[in-house]
Amino acid sequence: MGSTGATRSAASGALIGLALGDALGFPTEFKDVASIVAGYGPWRQLPLPEPALVTDDTQMTLALGRALRTASQGGELTAGRLVPAAREEFVAWWRSPDNNRAPGATCLHACELLSDRDLPWTRASRTGSKGCGANMRVAPVGLVPGLTPQQRSGAAQLQSALTHGHPTALAAADLTAYAVRALADGARPGALPALLRAYAREQRTVYREDWLGDLWQHAQDPTATAFVTRGWDDCLGVLDRLDAALAAPDPEADPCLATGAGWIAEEALATGLLCFLLFPDEPLTALRRAACTSGDSDSIACLTGAFAGAHLGPAAWPEEWAARIEYREELLALGELWDA
Repeated sequence: MGSTGATRSAASGALIGLALGDALGFPTEFKDVASIVAGYGPWRQLPLPEPALVTDDTQMTLALGRALRTASQGGELTAGRLVPAAREEFVAWWRSPDNNRAPGATCLHACELLSDRDLPWTRASRTGSKGCGANMRVAPVGLVPGLTPQQRSGAAQLQSALTHGHPTALAAADLTAYAVRALADGARPGALPALLRAYAREQRTVYREDWLGDLWQHAQDPTATAFVTRGWDDCLGVLDRLDAALAAPDPEADPCLATGAGWIAEEALATGLLCFLLFPDEPLTALRRAACTSGDSDSIACLTGAFAGAHLGPAAWPEEWAARIEYREELLALGELWDA
């Protein structure tokens, strides 16, 4: 894998980085780069807001993290254990008065349907949506220790499918969890695009029926294989754009111009990766670049923060920033559990 040795405390680093990126991008989302610079000054000096509040991205990451913790307590992680735990956490988030951070319409609609206990989860899934809402929260699947590659892939796709059932959302979530795990295991950042491309090609025709059940039948594809291949091909296409951007890097340009605005799953993955790979050893610069973008800045930056934190560990983040992040105690509790 071209590794440099596993990252110490990767889970703590990734979760704090994700939340910091989310908080940094919260006020800049929905603004173009010129407006961000006019309001906050040069992008390389973008300040962490006071207070450092997060969005639904971090809230749903924590919901998934709690579900994974619950589902793993009774034995090995399976779909039968993860679905009820995740369903309960996602519905609790949907009902929470703190769910007031401009959450996505797909998540809200799907979670409302999931609250009907008699409805099979595959009927709640929005198979036409590949918004980035399942991608921004999937990092915990890459951080839970001891999973087989099949479990990690299945859990990443299933947690997406509970809300965003489009095959591209499933594939992008799987790739994001794979990238987080690879970095935590010591993969060199420069090797990551090729690793992701090889993984996508390997998975291109694999439908994980033991995790996804009959989900594909709720879409328009003639077969399960046709369904899943559609998603992986979208992701392979955006990896081409990532490679092109890295071949002629321009750190001063808006990353969204190269790999997409990030409102959809595969573009959020690629643009988050681009910001990380432009500055693999300058995590704050990477976060600031991700937050100063014309697209879905908080989601792009939370993915960038997860990648950087998995690569460098908690030492990536200044204590003055990490001490102020909302939900700090819960993020660190999950991180310490998985780092142990």
